[in-house]
Amino acid sequence: MDLDLRKLRYFVAVAEHRHFGRAAQALFIAQPVLSRQIRAFEQELGCPLFTRSTRSVELTPAGRQLYDEASKIATVVDLALRRVHEAQRGEQRIAVGFSPGLHVSEAIRAFTANRPEVEIDVLPLHWWERDAPLRDGRAHVGYLRRPFTDSGLRTVPIGHETKVACLPVTHPLAGCRSLTLADLDGEPFLDGRTRRTSSLEEKFELIASGQGIALVPVSIAGTYSRPGLVYRAVSDAPPVETCLAVPEDGCTGPVPDFLDIATAVLRRLSGGSGKGEEAGTTSLADAPSTD
Repeated sequence: MDLDLRKLRYFVAVAEHRHFGRAAQALFIAQPVLSRQIRAFEQELGCPLFTRSTRSVELTPAGRQLYDEASKIATVVDLALRRVHEAQRGEQRIAVGFSPGLHVSEAIRAFTANRPEVEIDVLPLHWWERDAPLRDGRAHVGYLRRPFTDSGLRTVPIGHETKVACLPVTHPLAGCRSLTLADLDGEPFLDGRTRRTSSLEEKFELIASGQGIALVPVSIAGTYSRPGLVYRAVSDAPPVETCLAVPEDGCTGPVPDFLDIATAVLRRLSGGSGKGEEAGTTSLADAPSTD
């Protein structure tokens, strides 16, 4: 079936307002029209999206899943339309995504000096997204940390970054200057497998309150300084690789030039050819801590 974007927009309005009348007002259409459109949408999909009562409207499991997907669909459509209009006006634009703690400003400055006609957008990436913005069209280029799936992407290694232990100041190990993974054995780790958090700020708040610990790249330790936390070296923690990534079918227009310039700049800053320390990171001696 073909997805009707107008009906999808109507569905999102009802899902957000949990009320057909308020959703109809927000859409500037009559409530009976909205109700008919939603019923038609459910028939097209072959499943109910809402459970209705005289007092409330709630999403079904299928409705919740569609609502989760709807924002991604809307983003892709909006980006496609924006790029169509930019192409019509002869504009060129690159969106550069970057993982928390990584910095692309010097690469962008070097590229802009060579290609001043190209507009650059920057997109801070949430820690759980990794490569998703490259796949859904929000970013043309990503400065990322592994792990992520290489399938469908062209990747260029930049460097390696050490990890440090993030602990609450009240932790018994907080007074140690250096740790090993064995020292952390049995500790409750806060990561995507044990407890998903919506932001690094939330994660660090949980750590500071004694809910667990985490291993984080040293650049994040340097970027996210706050009271109540200490960062300690972990001598045998494996390093994490950083790289530039672009979709295999997206290396067109000004993107190849940006990739070449960014690779040279970021590798130089990292001190090697994809094998040095991370560009723009903080050494552990400089990483902020509150003792």
